[in-house]
Amino acid sequence: MNIELRHLRALAAIGDEGSITGAAAVLHVAQPALSRTLGQLEERIGTKLVDRSTRHLELTAQGQLLWERAHRILQSVDEAVAEVQAGPAPLRVGFAWSALGRHTVALLRTWKDDTGTELVVRRVDDPALALRKGEIDMAFFRAKPGPPSFEHALLGHENRMLALADDDPLNRKGALSLDDLVSHRIALCSNAGTADLQLWPKSSRPEKTVVVANVDEWLTTIATGAAIGVTSDATEYSHPHPGVTYLPLPNTSPVPVYLTWPRHNRHPMTDRFVVHAKQILNERTPDPARK
Repeated sequence: MNIELRHLRALAAIGDEGSITGAAAVLHVAQPALSRTLGQLEERIGTKLVDRSTRHLELTAQGQLLWERAHRILQSVDEAVAEVQAGPAPLRVGFAWSALGRHTVALLRTWKDDTGTELVVRRVDDPALALRKGEIDMAFFRAKPGPPSFEHALLGHENRMLALADDDPLNRKGALSLDDLVSHRIALCSNAGTADLQLWPKSSRPEKTVVVANVDEWLTTIATGAAIGVTSDATEYSHPHPGVTYLPLPNTSPVPVYLTWPRHNRHPMTDRFVVHAKQILNERTPDPARK
């Protein structure tokens, strides 16, 4: 099987653009030539990668898988060339909501001084997809992503918080628990939220929810009074909002903080960054036993 980089670039562009026309424009090639390249790839692999039977072009299940892998392979090639030309590639760390909250600045300031490697931090709506496509090397999660192609390290835990509109009546009820929230609509993130309905017992879960795509939609939904949200104290630090109040939720399980990276094609500084992040958390998080 002779698969060339031009085949992978063709499939990556077709999947990104959703059409042969758009992909051809991005790659600066003629549409017939791009179609032939795609046909060669399908023939050499022996399976259909793009479904052209509907009005809109769609990747097949096999095409979707190879589209994600193609991005990673192409990214690795580009990074290898860049490293040869200009030295080690920067470590790209992604997050959907709040990186390490109040520890983020210390993490960024000390990493390059300690290692000499540049650290690039990116906010992405779907960190798991960004990892699979090779757009980032590692990501912060407040829940462990499921795919076995990922590896994880538990960095620590954060306190759980309630986010609600400033004028919400719950603001005047004093100490709150998860039971107090059952009758309210809960804002949940579709990709990388810090809470889900599993927090509540199966017999008494909130019946009303609204699903949002990112932290900006989450904050706006809460500020308008359309829902309330359960999150971690890192969100309060990273996303203060003029219309949103954050309140503690005592006696609830803390939020785990994970670093996640691909099992294959890992950045050479992955292990060192895990150690560094844990050190930052341990040095700067007060020990309750000392109070």
